[in-house]
Amino acid sequence: MLVDAKVEFVIVGGVAATLHGSARLTSDLDIVYGRANENIRRMVTALAPLHPYLRGAPAGLPFHLDAETLRAGLNFTLTTDAGPLDLIGEIAGGFNFEVLRKRSTVVELFGKRCRVISLDALIESKMAAGRPKDLEVIAELEAIRDEQSG
Repeated sequence: MLVDAKVEFVIVGGVAATLHGSARLTSDLDIVYGRANENIRRMVTALAPLHPYLRGAPAGLPFHLDAETLRAGLNFTLTTDAGPLDLIGEIAGGFNFEVLRKRSTVVELFGKRCRVISLDALIESKMAAGRPKDLEVIAELEAIRDEQSG
């Protein structure tokens, strides 16, 4: 839906690691999205049919994902009819959409062309985040990089 709506985003996190060859599985999709007003409008329009709601928020809490809400915040952990989705304005290491556009590659997923963070940038962001779950995957990602570089 995001690709069809021409939303500018880069896949990061666990799905990106899996796309690069990691054996780890994740249940959510993390994306860093462009913060331009038109891109935010396209994002809101594309996600509306999926009924986005704040993940972990109490049922009935008033929340409506609209352009104003998305502009006012930076990161949103959502539950949608298609599954968990994290909308991220910037990841550790100073990787916002503009930086990631240059440090990403295009992959085909389900017949759609999507941007995914490069393996080197993914490793850098995991190191910068420094969380135990990020540090655990770095060795695997580095081994994948070493294998790819031959």
